[in-house]
Amino acid sequence: MTIAPTHDRPHARCTVKFVRMSASKVRVVMDLIRGEHVVDAIETLALSPRLASQDIAKALRSAVANANHNEEIPTEELYVSACYADEGPTLKRFRPRARGRAGKIMKRTCHITVEVARMTDEEISRRNARLEAKGGTSAKKPSADRSKRVAKSKAASDKAEVDETKATTAAATAKTGSTEPAEKATEKADKTEAEVEQPVADQPEAQIEAPESESEAKSTTIDSDDDGEVNADDASPYGEGSHALIDDDPEQMPDGFEIKGNASSKLYHVPGSAFYNRTKAEVWFASTEAAEAAGFELPPSQREDK
Repeated sequence: MTIAPTHDRPHARCTVKFVRMSASKVRVVMDLIRGEHVVDAIETLALSPRLASQDIAKALRSAVANANHNEEIPTEELYVSACYADEGPTLKRFRPRARGRAGKIMKRTCHITVEVARMTDEEISRRNARLEAKGGTSAKKPSADRSKRVAKSKAASDKAEVDETKATTAAATAKTGSTEPAEKATEKADKTEAEVEQPVADQPEAQIEAPESESEAKSTTIDSDDDGEVNADDASPYGEGSHALIDDDPEQMPDGFEIKGNASSKLYHVPGSAFYNRTKAEVWFASTEAAEAAGFELPPSQREDK
């Protein structure tokens, strides 16, 4: 196929300078896309295993963007009219060798230039005919295909939402057992759910019930500092015979409280036991009776029943 010179048609280019790669390695990849359509060239670079393909692909996309913005040429009408790599400055390094000699290390660079131009009307028509003959469609904007997919997905989502609304309405109608219109039944069901989810703070005081569980009732008796709240500031967090940590230091033992308690495992360790030195106290007890009264137990290996 004879291609008209690029200076006779709109075109755009992009140059990437000082690429840390020799020009000979870049030219091998450029030979694969020269004269190809932009879409085909991008696909070829994406499948190429050579490292130079990444830099060339960036330059090609930038050139296409320049053509779209500056020359107002659609992507489907562009092809790679020219691409070449020029030698850049070479960085010279040395490697020590035997007998005081030095070996050269040449770190080469190059400048990559990619130029895209608009195809003639005849070339565009031939490409579209070739695509249609393959069973595909003529070259179209990717945005048009994407808009169709988005519209199709949105239509399916709207249909699923309508079906779900109908199912919810039918369930609400069956639950109420009334012959009201579907919309009124749905509103009634939504109102019922809103009342159920109403926060406790918004409910009247008469509807707020006091805690009746045994654990909550018991916890109110452990407020040793009489501040009306059970917290870490209590000197005896687990009742009489227990002592909280001093300045959050598990190693600082209060006077008269030698037994270590682990609040997470609910186990206590007496001095001289196997786990005493390895345990970081979370609460201290004055006696084993106080620890057991608070719900703590000895480790399984130290219990007499085993």
